[in-house]
Amino acid sequence: MRLLRSLIPSLLVSSAAIVSAASSWSFEDATVTVSSKGAGVGAGAKDKLSPTTPLSKSVSLGATDTLKLQVTTVDGKKATRPHQAFLTLTDPATGVEESFLFNVKDSGKGNVNLAHKDLPHQFLTSSKPIPASIVIGSFGSSTPYKAKVFDLNVARDPNVPLAIPEKPLRYAADKEIHHIFRDDPQSPPKIISLVFAAAVAAALPALFIVWATVGANANHLSKALGNAPISHALFFGSILAMEGIFFLYYTTWNLFQTLPPATIVGFVAFISGSRALSEVQERRLAGLR
Repeated sequence: MRLLRSLIPSLLVSSAAIVSAASSWSFEDATVTVSSKGAGVGAGAKDKLSPTTPLSKSVSLGATDTLKLQVTTVDGKKATRPHQAFLTLTDPATGVEESFLFNVKDSGKGNVNLAHKDLPHQFLTSSKPIPASIVIGSFGSSTPYKAKVFDLNVARDPNVPLAIPEKPLRYAADKEIHHIFRDDPQSPPKIISLVFAAAVAAALPALFIVWATVGANANHLSKALGNAPISHALFFGSILAMEGIFFLYYTTWNLFQTLPPATIVGFVAFISGSRALSEVQERRLAGLR
């Protein structure tokens, strides 16, 4: 019984170690090959990669070379396909990071190809070797894998100019804008105003003559003021006040200064005018006009 109790902790630790080992992503049978353009199948330098130790030498990628990385992803000891598998490059100077997706089959065998045209321009201008890491992960409780596997040395052709794209548009505070507003509208020259004022004054005698012709009766003024003095006085005064407001608007006031008094005077003219016209209608119906 005591022997059984002493063996239980050891068995539990061993089981935990086995489960831990079986729940970690990694890779095996990994090789990196760099072949030049026009080279035959299988040509080029080939190096084996270890999941625990980075490659001791840098991998050089020339302007016309193609890098091919082949791996077999494993979950514990079983070769299988993960949810994600990337080759990640990180520029040590700028911190720019770019990931390239592995094409992985259900058997766990995957590969990724890399050429100069696939690299951002930051990697093409880097003066230091670029660390290359493999990232493997999936759903479930398995521990993902991420580790550096080799350094990539990107070699450029000095005779070929590097096409660097323009900087992207960044939204920020713009320069201060100074608005130039138009001057306030000015009244026409005084000579034009005097000409039109004289034309209006010259038309007044003609107006009085027309009134006399159509039968205007000034003798009823006292009777009209006697019947509705307030209405007639306010109506006539509102007409004069409105003319004065128009004159001030024409000379000095702006629209915002004109609208409030014009509204008040117009309301007074409407009320008093209706009362005054009612008085005139009463005299017309009485046969006094």
